[in-house]
Amino acid sequence: QHPGLAFDFGQFTRCVPIPRHMGICQDVGYSEMRLPNYLGQSSLETQVVPHSERWRPLLETGCHPQARVFLCSLLAPICLDTFIQPCRSLCAAVRDGCAPVLACQGQAWPDVLDCDRFPGHDDMCGCPVPLKDECLPRATCQDCPATEEFPSLKSTMDAICLNDFAVKAKLARRRFASTETEFEVEGRLEFVRQGPLLLYDTRTMLEQWLLINPHCAQALVRPGRAQLYLVTGRVRPDGTLALALLFPWHKKDVNLVAASRKWKHHQC
Repeated sequence: QHPGLAFDFGQFTRCVPIPRHMGICQDVGYSEMRLPNYLGQSSLETQVVPHSERWRPLLETGCHPQARVFLCSLLAPICLDTFIQPCRSLCAAVRDGCAPVLACQGQAWPDVLDCDRFPGHDDMCGCPVPLKDECLPRATCQDCPATEEFPSLKSTMDAICLNDFAVKAKLARRRFASTETEFEVEGRLEFVRQGPLLLYDTRTMLEQWLLINPHCAQALVRPGRAQLYLVTGRVRPDGTLALALLFPWHKKDVNLVAASRKWKHHQC
């Protein structure tokens, strides 16, 4: 038995189809899994599937592009003639990306996923797939940004000048928590200052920021009621996205409207 893993490599195992309702492990490149899995779970309905759903909120943050592959290699290991565990390097890469997100949410990286427990590259193991680095900004854990109600025209223009981007976005929170994402960005995004952001990627990044920083998100938007904001922020040297100052966009706020119009011809 591998130290720390609740799995005996000498025990009898069987192959079963990955259940359709085990959503996080669909489309992973194979359709049959081994039971018991590498966490020692032998019941699909009472252990494996419920456990897999507990990881969904973390995966929705996009904390690491290989997180789903890593978790499914343990929860729903591929059924081959030999046992294939995830490599230590894959575990370490996912841990380095996702442990800070768990910490931001008040949780520790689980002991059962201690990366020293997984084989190195000299042994047979599942390695991470090399990914193309597109240098896109990514959301991260941060102190909650300030908000300013009914700002002056000058303070709004200063905030846009001092930051890399400013985007008009409607933040929403579902009234009742479910297995789906609790926070989301509704409707169309409108850039005042685009900076290094990409239009098609910004919605995802903002939603990931809300999921990674739920204590901040809960203060920004009430359940069942969306709030429109002018969101300003910057991209740090390490490629992480940091929100700086948010302005609630009220219909009667003439200064925000004026700032968004004047910016096109403004010089900081």
